[in-house]
Amino acid sequence: MFKNTPFEAIAKSMAESAPKFDLGATQEALRPLQDNLKAWADLAQSQAAQAQAAMMETVDAVKGAKDPQAAFEAFKASSEAAMALFQKNLKEAVALSVTQFHDTVDAVQKAHPAGEALAPLAKGMKAAASTAESTLDTAMQKGASLAASVAPAAKTKRAAK
Repeated sequence: MFKNTPFEAIAKSMAESAPKFDLGATQEALRPLQDNLKAWADLAQSQAAQAQAAMMETVDAVKGAKDPQAAFEAFKASSEAAMALFQKNLKEAVALSVTQFHDTVDAVQKAHPAGEALAPLAKGMKAAASTAESTLDTAMQKGASLAASVAPAAKTKRAAK
């Protein structure tokens, strides 16, 4: 009935495997993926709402400005708030990534036939991910403090022509 062609070989394999298919086990295997995607969707939705609120605050502040200096100050405050929000959002995204990475490493180690033999490797991989997260956090803090310490240049009078 089946010839030796790739399509027929796949069809035969599927026909032989169909009775062994367990929908419950498949759904359970996909649950971590669904949970991870939901966590990212929730994070994105939360961050989008925060960004929208910050934008509306900026619009309201600029609308209320009575002179150019007040508008400049509103934009300056908005820029500082945007940088803080960006830093917070990046930190949250990295934390979620590292948590999911740790969970994945744990799942692979648990599912592997020689999981205990992988323990040192898993520990090292998780430590490296945590170190990367910590390093990024430190770099963001240093960058924010450097940006905050920058003073505007002194105004100079233009040469008369």
